[in-house]
Amino acid sequence: MSRIGKQPIPVPQGVKVNVQGSAVTVEGPRGKLAHTVPAGVAVTLAADTLTVARSSDHRTVRALHGLTRALISNM
Repeated sequence: MSRIGKQPIPVPQGVKVNVQGSAVTVEGPRGKLAHTVPAGVAVTLAADTLTVARSSDHRTVRALHGLTRALISNM
């Protein structure tokens, strides 16, 4: 498993996160950003933490796992 991809993403106070299917929207005091999650990767929100999971061990899905987590973390 990806070292980066398996780390949970804490959601800071004052930030709203909305996960609908493959769309992740983050809204905070500095603005609003959206990201579409690629196929094979899923994002879940539970108790102010985001978790990124992958559906298989295919090479491209493994690569997208860590990338997606890093992109969402930097939003």
